[in-house]
Amino acid sequence: MSRILIAPDSFKGSATSIEVAEAIAKGWRSVRPDDDLILFPFADGGEGTLLAIEYAPPLSQRIYCPEVSPNAYWLLLDGSTAVVELAQISGLTILPALDPMGAHTFAFGQLLLMAAQDSRVERIYCALGGSASTDAGVGALMALGCEFLDSSGVSIGLGGEQLAKIASISTSHLIAPPIGGVFLLVDVQSPLIGQNGAASIFSPQKGATKEQVILLENALVHFSSFTGFIDSPGSGAAGGTAFGLRALWGAKIENGAKRIAELCALKDAIFGADLVITGEGRLDSQSYKGKVVSYIIELAQAAGVPFALCTGSIEGEFPSTSLGGVSLIQLAGSMEMAIKECDKYLVEAGVQLAHLV
Repeated sequence: MSRILIAPDSFKGSATSIEVAEAIAKGWRSVRPDDDLILFPFADGGEGTLLAIEYAPPLSQRIYCPEVSPNAYWLLLDGSTAVVELAQISGLTILPALDPMGAHTFAFGQLLLMAAQDSRVERIYCALGGSASTDAGVGALMALGCEFLDSSGVSIGLGGEQLAKIASISTSHLIAPPIGGVFLLVDVQSPLIGQNGAASIFSPQKGATKEQVILLENALVHFSSFTGFIDSPGSGAAGGTAFGLRALWGAKIENGAKRIAELCALKDAIFGADLVITGEGRLDSQSYKGKVVSYIIELAQAAGVPFALCTGSIEGEFPSTSLGGVSLIQLAGSMEMAIKECDKYLVEAGVQLAHLV
C-alpha cells in the first residue's frame, strides 16, 4: 500500500481544486484500491483559495456577508485571522461579460471592510488572483473609505479607465487596517506598469483591445504618480490591486502558494507521502513562476518524494524530474471535449496516473 497525496490547483472555469482532486482519486482507486489517498486541494491566492483552506485540517469559520452578495463570505482562522478572496466576489469567472475598462474591485473592498471592522480579526490575508479588473485596487480602497477626486472635487467612478481622472486622493476617512497587518497573497511577480505590468500582460485576458491596454497603462501610471510609492515585483497582481493596497493601506506582498501552504500544513502532508500528484488547467512557463505547481514540486523535491502531474493542457513536455503526467486534451482529443466532460477525463487521468507508477 502506498500513500498518495493529490494536491491540484483548480482547472479555471472547469472544475474546482476539490472536484479535480476527487475525480483523480476516483480513477486511481479503480486501479489501486488499497492505496491511502490524501486529498489536498490547493490554491496560490487565486480562484478557490477559500475552498482549499476550508478543506485543510485547520478549523475555519465562514463569515457571510449578504449585504455584499447572497453567497459572499470570508474565512476566520484560529479566531483571529481573516482570509478574503478577490476572485470569489470580483473575479473574472463570475463576470457576466468582459468589461476591461469598467470592471472594478469595490465588492472586494466591502469584504475587506467587514473583516477589518470585526473585533476578532487581528490580521487579514488577501487572496488576489483571478481578478476581472485593472483598477489598481481603487474600487476596494473606495469601499475602505479612501476618496479619489477629479479636478472638480467630485469622486471619480468605478473602473480602470476612471483612474485617469484622479486629481487628488484623500485618506482621511480610510479605515485603519487591523493591528497585525494586511498581507497580499499573489501568484505573479509582475510590476504595476511597463511591458510586464498589469495592463500589458493581463488586461488582454480580461477583454482589453490594444487601444484599451494603452489607456489602462496610462491610467495606472497616472494613479501611481499620486501615491509616492515605487513600483515593485508583485504589485501588478489582480490588475494592480496589490499596488493600491500596498501604497495606501500599508499592506505587504507575499508569495501566495507559500503562505497558503503554511496555513494548511502542506509540508507535513508531503513528508508523509510516497507520491505527490499536482497540476492545473494549463501547464506552461508561467506555472513555474510562484504558482501552485512550482511550489508543490519544490516541496516534493525537498522531501525526496516523487511527483506526477495532471493538467488540462500542456505547453511543451512534462518536467524530466517528474514521473510523467497526463493531459486532459490528450485524453479527450480536443480542448472543447476536455472542458465539456472535464470530470470524465479527470477520472480517466487518475486511471492513467495509477498505471504510470
